Formats: sequence, C-alpha cells, structure tokens
Amino acid sequence: MELRVTDLAVQRGGLTVLEGLSFALPPGQALILRGPNGVGKTTLLRTLAGLQPAVAGRIDAPAESLAYSSHADGLKAMLTVTENLSFWAAVHGTDAAGQALEAMNLTGLRNRRAASLSAGQKRRLGLARLLVSGRPIWLLDEPTVSLDAESVALFAGVVRGHLAAGGAALMATHIDLGLAEAAVLDLTPYRASGRVAGPDAGFQEAFL
Repeated sequence: MELRVTDLAVQRGGLTVLEGLSFALPPGQALILRGPNGVGKTTLLRTLAGLQPAVAGRIDAPAESLAYSSHADGLKAMLTVTENLSFWAAVHGTDAAGQALEAMNLTGLRNRRAASLSAGQKRRLGLARLLVSGRPIWLLDEPTVSLDAESVALFAGVVRGHLAAGGAALMATHIDLGLAEAAVLDLTPYRASGRVAGPDAGFQEAFL
C-alpha cells in the first residue's frame, strides 16, 4: 500500500512551515526525513497521521493503513509489558503480541509493569506497538530516542523485516540506522516563509 503526498502544506501554531511538498512512499521503501530543527518534520508526521489538518494539498493513503509513533510511548504504567501489548493488539484486532515481545527483545520483561521499566525499555515497548498494529505504513518521529546502540540495531532489523514484508516506513531521525536502502527526503527546500494560514492570513498581510 502506497502513501502519496501531493503539493502539501502544513502548519504549526498557525504558521505554515512546509509547502509544495510532494513525494511517494511505495511498499518496501523506507524514507528518512532530514532538515534542521524546526523545519517541520514532526508537524509533517502529525499531519500525515491525521492528528492535525493539512493547509493545502492531498494525502492519499487509507487512514487505517497508517501507524504513528511519536516521542511519547503511550504506555499504561500499571499494566505489564504483555498486558500493554495485548491491549493494543486487541484494539487493532491482531494476535501479534508474542511476536512483538520477541522482536523487540522484551520476553524477559513480559511480566514487569511498564512503570518499572527503564527509559530504553519503555521505548522498546512503545515501538513494539507498531508490530501489533498490523498496519503497513509506519510514521516514526525520532524512534531511537533513549535506545542504546544494541537496541538501535535491533530496531533497524525490525524495520528491515517490515519492509521485506511489503510495509513502508517514513522516519524523522538523526541517527544512522544502517538502512543503506533507505531514501532521504530533505525538507529544507520546502520550508515556508512562516506566514499565517487560515482566517488570520488577511490580518497579517495587512501589516506586511
């Protein structure tokens, strides 16, 4: 399943940060977002995930095909590792909790409450949610935060397996994941002038 973006413009805090952005992400492809801090990587991912509206342009992909992972791990602190994954597997209608435990090296922690996990363990558990979603297109915002080198390599292997199975991944990351096959999209050329979008645009233009 392909994600296609056409002439997209996105905003943060009422200001357009990216505009004129077009790209396609076909099955089996990883695409890494690059650009300076503040260029709009997180804003783009949130827009693609449906958490905020686009200012202009088209996003072509069924909503149920997208799985978004942000800086927050989205864990229920008083549930165990297994219970957390089982909960999300039930939400998505899959039975992949056991597979996700193994893939993210969480089997030995399966009976630990999420509240007692280290930052890196919580991150691995948060990323394991992708595996129980059953969704083919992953949108990942700095997925390796709090991960050590071994866990980064583990996660890169999970991404590579997802691609091999026909999935796709769009990632904002400053870490080299070792995915030589991944393409790079530099957002710098699509940086907007920071003008106001929406009903306040005319008000701002009157003072420019």
